[in-house]
Amino acid sequence: MPSPRGSRERRSARPEFASLLSQRGPGAPESPSRRRESAGSAPPPLPEEDCMRLNPSFVGIALSSLLAVDLWASKRLGVCAGEASAWGSVRPLLKVVEVSGHGIPWLLGTFYGLCQSGSSAAREVLLNLFFALVLDLVLVAVVKGIVRRPRPTHNKMDMFVTVSVDKYSFPSGHATRAALVCRFVLHHLVLAVPLRVLVVLWVLIVGISRVMLGRHNVTDVLFGLFLGYVLYSVVEYCWLSPLNAPALFALWSH
Repeated sequence: MPSPRGSRERRSARPEFASLLSQRGPGAPESPSRRRESAGSAPPPLPEEDCMRLNPSFVGIALSSLLAVDLWASKRLGVCAGEASAWGSVRPLLKVVEVSGHGIPWLLGTFYGLCQSGSSAAREVLLNLFFALVLDLVLVAVVKGIVRRPRPTHNKMDMFVTVSVDKYSFPSGHATRAALVCRFVLHHLVLAVPLRVLVVLWVLIVGISRVMLGRHNVTDVLFGLFLGYVLYSVVEYCWLSPLNAPALFALWSH
């Protein structure tokens, strides 16, 4: 039978053993069971942003690649961005093309035609052209203000009559306006085939000149042409006539 003195000594030794275990440093060896538990536990998950960087989506890769190609091609095609550029001697001619696609000459010319027109049919066409040009200016300005894509670095800010949003490049307002006017003219004016071909060529020259002058990237012009093409369909759908807008036509009646 164990003596009471031995039992008391064993009880007093247990707390000392527990305190030694609690004071064991991080470098002390772990038991096999603890090692198996540590090996079996899953590593903590990566943050979501790290997962996105490590596993980029296909759409993100495609957009980044498209942007890189767009910037490279726009830089290579900007051969008239300055007088010292490869085709710098052609720059004055392309600046004339730039003015031909500017909004102010088109608005002033259409307004003058409205004031001088003596035919109700001509006034209807010109009034809708004026409405289309105003809608084009507003829509392009809104998109530029939302996207805020800066113009190419090789562009010289010597453009004809600019406003605050013209420091942004997406989309090309000249390309949008050229496509819009082209569809409008081809649908509402009776022109000979050579003149119709010249109108289409004018659109292409305006679009190409925007990249050659360094004003826009290639995607700015392509989206501008698409936007102008679609915008004409909106104008056709909202076509103004003496029946649905009599007050407007009363202003121009003699």
